[in-house]
Parts: sequence; structure tokens; C-alpha cells
Amino acid sequence: MTDDGRKFEIPKDMRAMAEAGFDQARQTFEKFLAGAEATAGSLEERGATVRAGAKDIGAKVLSYAEKNVQTSLDYAQSLVHAKDLPEVLKLHSDYIQGQMRSLAEQASEMGQAIQKAAIEATKPKA
Repeated sequence: MTDDGRKFEIPKDMRAMAEAGFDQARQTFEKFLAGAEATAGSLEERGATVRAGAKDIGAKVLSYAEKNVQTSLDYAQSLVHAKDLPEVLKLHSDYIQGQMRSLAEQASEMGQAIQKAAIEATKPKA
């Protein structure tokens, strides 16, 4: 509610415009992701220069980026549908908490992947 007792509401036209913007951002991201995956596949086909560890790390980075962007787009879209300021604040709090958990997991997994790649790279060749 505002100071004078009225509820905070997002106008329908503004919601529709934001919704269209989010849909366009989603489509653009999906096209970008498809292009990145095609490029990664092309590099893999070129073969010898791409190590298994680098391939694994690259796949993780791409997966994390996709997940993080999708989560952010979902969050932004949920804000458009919020009915009032308390709902916006709850959505924001939930989003931040989820992102902190996700980033901690991603950092841990990335550290493990980098450590594994470093160990594999330093193993003597048979």
C-alpha cells in the first residue's frame, strides 16, 4: 500500500509491454544459446586441440549461464505479475536467496572440475 492507503498496482498496458519484452529476451537468449552450442560442437569436431577437461568446464559454464539467465528471466517475468509491493519484495527475497544457493553450488562444482582437469593435465603420459 502507498502512504495514502491505496494499493500499488502495475498498469495492464505496462505489464503487456514488459511481457512482450521478456518474451523477446527469452527468444534472443535461446537463439544465442543454440549458436553457442553449435560453435562448441564445431570445436569438438576439430578435435585434437580440445581437451576433455576444458570441454567439461566449457559445458559447465554454458549450462550455468543458461540456468542463470533462465532464472533471471523467470524472476523478471514474475515481477510483472506481482499484485503489490509486498509481493514484489517477497519475490525479490526468494530470488536472491535462490541465486546465492545456486552460485555457491556452481562455484563448488566448477572448483572440482578445474581441480580434476589440472590433475589430468599433469599426469604423465603413458
